[in-house]
Amino acid sequence: MSVPSADLREVATENELTWLYSTQMFGIKLGLENINRLLAGLGNPHLSLRCIHVAGTNGKGSVCAMLDAILRDAGYTVGLYTSPHLVDFSERIRIQGLPIPEADLNAGLHKLRQLSSSWDPSPTFFEYATALALDWFAGRCEVAVIETGMGGRLDATNVVNPLVSVITPIAMDHAKWLGTTLAQIAAEKAGIIKTGRPVVSSSQWPEVQKVLSESTAAHQSGITFVDSPWEGEVSLRGFHQKQNAALAVEAIKISGLAVSNEAITTGLATVCWPGRFQRLGHWIFDGAHNPHSAEALVSTWRQEFGNLRVPVIFGCLADKDVASLLKTVEPIASSFHFVPVANERTISPDELMTFTALPSQAHPSPRHAMNALKNAASPVLITGSLFLVGEFLSIERE
Repeated sequence: MSVPSADLREVATENELTWLYSTQMFGIKLGLENINRLLAGLGNPHLSLRCIHVAGTNGKGSVCAMLDAILRDAGYTVGLYTSPHLVDFSERIRIQGLPIPEADLNAGLHKLRQLSSSWDPSPTFFEYATALALDWFAGRCEVAVIETGMGGRLDATNVVNPLVSVITPIAMDHAKWLGTTLAQIAAEKAGIIKTGRPVVSSSQWPEVQKVLSESTAAHQSGITFVDSPWEGEVSLRGFHQKQNAALAVEAIKISGLAVSNEAITTGLATVCWPGRFQRLGHWIFDGAHNPHSAEALVSTWRQEFGNLRVPVIFGCLADKDVASLLKTVEPIASSFHFVPVANERTISPDELMTFTALPSQAHPSPRHAMNALKNAASPVLITGSLFLVGEFLSIERE
């Protein structure tokens, strides 16, 4: 994608993000027709892009952040595409750790808006975001790290032909779209596997490993399962991040990219990924949003705080396994403070109160809960959704 010309910048004076957010009315539509059409209209910028493609249920963002940190330390110019963002949309699309500038963001979205103005069906929010990222990366990056949004086979990011495909731990999530069994969900995630391209996977449940092994065999793509954690330093907290680090390291080694051991060590020791057991004052933010990630949260909590139980501010989306989420978190909670999430799929605080016998309170907003607990004597955990963590981080930055 070339630098937007002055006249295009003038046309795109309106903040195009307002338009982009309006496309959320089209909901989630899995499929590759519209993303391929968008990219074709842009000259297929993704075809010249070297990338690493990451799918899975938990740890995708952390693994992507680790890959980005390692590759940048090795001297590469690196693009990073992740979702969702925590505070600002531009966080999703970065080069060298810096978010896409507002002028490039507006110009790129304006171009996509003009390109697709008469299409029926219209592309979705995520399809537009993905096309924007791939277009902006092309010609600017030596390598891009691309995180899937949901699933893999029909995810908008699945237009790339990566140096290596990476699959993080697969667990039950997004059953409405991906399937009601681990094997079905694994089959969707395995959709990122490309013929002749190597695959690296974390340790998986037996039924998941079977699906991944069969898929790689069918695509004549070798697969490496990473069972041992990284033994060096990792700046992100929790044993699961040691496992994520080992996965990232193996992916780097198999990618064929020239990366020194020193770059790997330094990258992992300095990587930053907000919203994952992040501590600011007495607030601790963690975007755990399914039982598997909640188990990792509780394990990390035990490592850091032992048996300490604290107030938990919690909010999540209605399509999550709410009962299991709360049951998993209860052993470290002294009380729950339930809040709505700024998403149309949120579950109400009053309904959340029916899932636990612990002392609980419903709050009308995250800000209300934060004000109620700002003088708490103990740490306060904020969890249940990355969307929620983003709201709190936004408040904290004011």
